[in-house]
Amino acid sequence: MTRRRSSVRFFDPAGARFGVPTWPWRMAPPHLRTRRQLAAEGLRPGGQDVAGQVLWNSRRGGGGVRAAYLYDVRLALPKRTPSERQHVALGKALAARRRCPDCGRDAGYVLPRHLGTCLDCADNGATTLEGRNAA
Repeated sequence: MTRRRSSVRFFDPAGARFGVPTWPWRMAPPHLRTRRQLAAEGLRPGGQDVAGQVLWNSRRGGGGVRAAYLYDVRLALPKRTPSERQHVALGKALAARRRCPDCGRDAGYVLPRHLGTCLDCADNGATTLEGRNAA
């Protein structure tokens, strides 16, 4: 028989216990959204303070309590649209993350930072190092 932890301890809509209105998972009022939910609707918090939080027990990373901050959708603003120059700059920055400094080709994926090169150059470098160490 498994015992479920009660989420009643996270129910604090007045904010007396946690300092900010708090609800258990899936029990927040419908007008409050997380940043990710706002972004999915094309909105952003727009400088407003946190209106509440959702707390839940987590099994990830050794357990503990996790939190998601909530914002009032009625005070949210539309997302800003980037200018054409910003789009161009972002495209150049992303392309630079794909270009291998050793062979100079576009790898088609973002280069691993711990290698600093594409996988082909990293493999070639490892085999040449092994050959040097064997000699």
